[in-house]
Amino acid sequence: MTSVTMSPDIHAAITAVGHYLPETRLTNQDLMKLVDTTDEWIKSRTGIEERRILTGEKKGVSYMAAHAAQEILDKRGIQADEIDVIIVATVTADMSFPATACLVQAEIGATNAWGFDLSAACTGFLFALNTGAGIIESGRASKVLVIGSDKMSSITDYTDRKTCVLFGDAAAGVLLEPDANNNGIIDSELRMDGHGWEALCMLGGGSLHPATHDTVDQKMHYIQQDGQTVFKVAVKGMADVAVEIMERNHLTSDDIRFLVPHQANQRIIDAVARRMKLDPDRIMLNISRYGNTTAATIPLCLHDWELDLNEGDNLVLAAFGGGFTWGATYLRWAYDSVEAKHSDPSLIDAQQVL
Repeated sequence: MTSVTMSPDIHAAITAVGHYLPETRLTNQDLMKLVDTTDEWIKSRTGIEERRILTGEKKGVSYMAAHAAQEILDKRGIQADEIDVIIVATVTADMSFPATACLVQAEIGATNAWGFDLSAACTGFLFALNTGAGIIESGRASKVLVIGSDKMSSITDYTDRKTCVLFGDAAAGVLLEPDANNNGIIDSELRMDGHGWEALCMLGGGSLHPATHDTVDQKMHYIQQDGQTVFKVAVKGMADVAVEIMERNHLTSDDIRFLVPHQANQRIIDAVARRMKLDPDRIMLNISRYGNTTAATIPLCLHDWELDLNEGDNLVLAAFGGGFTWGATYLRWAYDSVEAKHSDPSLIDAQQVL
């Protein structure tokens, strides 16, 4: 267990958000043509109606992440050479190496940045956000890009109805900068338990099981999941850390503007919200349109709800992922939505759909 309490003098605050969504939609009706399932079965168990799929040659995680990064730069009104650090949370990198962060750095022209990838499955963005915050608070950087990007379609078996209905492709991220006005990341509770790794994993492709004809034949390069086990542990894990964050910071449900949960399963999200005693209108929920985009889900929510956020709003971010990894972060939003409306008119369209 890792408990992190941020510096009382300076916080790392989110100052801009950006995203990228592939154009291709894979609906529940489309999946009904591939596997033995129904629209009602998928919606009742997951809350998902459609998900985005990245298509086209030479388009991987870095392609989406670079587009999200460029949107962040444009909205903040800064140049790429002002970025100090790039952190990309992903489990579906373009290749084993170089890091996706290197490819993003080259694509956007962030000539003064260093960076790396972080792998923590669906909790990846939360871990990366706190890592970036630590770099900001150390004084070693003033502008850190944190991006969650995953092309889950590349590791999804579309003959396995238990997993193929869950995942989609997307990228989203934030810019972190120092804040002296008591906004930004205030507190986090991050945890990991490797004993549960077999319940959610991809066995092939690493040094233990490098790619061979045998590993391909055994479908070891696809996601494998024990759904019941993951569901039970995820509900308890996310709820426990979210409530702990509230209690430690003397927050009641009335103090929280939004819960920003990882979008894995609507039933998990509903259970966490009940533990936090939050009404449905204070839960960011877009799983019906995007599915589980792994490291991109939380920043994608922040992008879609940016119009509804104002300086000082209390947010609790919570996630659970393979490993097992899980955690929660309490932050205060650092800017008003009026600025977002003027800087990104597309946000208005996004909110009208919700």
